[in-house]
Amino acid sequence: MNYEKLSTEIDTTFFLIGGFILIIELLKAYFSQNLKRGSLLDMLASLSTQIPYLLVEIFIMSFVYYGFVVLSEELIPWTFTPSIGIALLTLLCADFVYYWEHRIAHEVRLFWTQHAVHHSSRYMNILVGVRFGPFETVISAILHTPLLLIGFPAELVFFSIITVLAYQTWIHTELVGSLGIFDVIFNTPANHRVHHGCDEKYIDKNYGGILILWDRLFGTYQCEEERPRYGLKRNYNSVNPFSVWFSEIPALFQDISKSRSPGEKFKRLFAAPDWQPEKWGRSESYQGR
Repeated sequence: MNYEKLSTEIDTTFFLIGGFILIIELLKAYFSQNLKRGSLLDMLASLSTQIPYLLVEIFIMSFVYYGFVVLSEELIPWTFTPSIGIALLTLLCADFVYYWEHRIAHEVRLFWTQHAVHHSSRYMNILVGVRFGPFETVISAILHTPLLLIGFPAELVFFSIITVLAYQTWIHTELVGSLGIFDVIFNTPANHRVHHGCDEKYIDKNYGGILILWDRLFGTYQCEEERPRYGLKRNYNSVNPFSVWFSEIPALFQDISKSRSPGEKFKRLFAAPDWQPEKWGRSESYQGR
């Protein structure tokens, strides 16, 4: 089976589903007179994040993907023979890795500087699904490398990464309500709206990619109750593309520059996004979410 072709077909299918949902979202907003200048500019800001994201894909990730292939085919003699069963197992493992990748992106400030881009919109629509930080794929590649070391072929790891991301295209919408038993097992619009909420009970919940079972297993699940308030916890509403791309970077450098010890610098980078030295008090802490 040509898994590269299959991943392209899956990606295209979810892209078309997303496009269909976007058309409905725009028509609904237009006829209900909710299609405002701010929401349109926010959509354009979401689309603009693809510029630095794709540049990184072209100039950095192409070499990383080549390294994956070399590692898998030349340096790991115990690589599994591709089959449908191994492909499904790889997909399951990749979805598990994605849960932890996603969780780490929320819990480690350096990684949050990239993932916060995805959370910086006050809206929930399909275009938020393509709102990425420039270096998110670099982080993803690093954290998926153990799958190669286990013995999963590079082509199946690529297939799985693309499939997990493609699946999530359709869940960035308010058009789809509760889906019953489907909400119990899979990541759905209802589950993912919670993830984008900045209300206290919704923060850092529902990290799953395809399956929401990981969140239930590791205690990070929260069902949708009232409609979430979307976006970052701190007051951030910019639609300036450059601000959206790098919104967290200035504060990070500012905090590192005023750190008083190497240990504090380390924690500025790798502790939680809202971590501050105890002497500052929580009232002065960076709101980072």
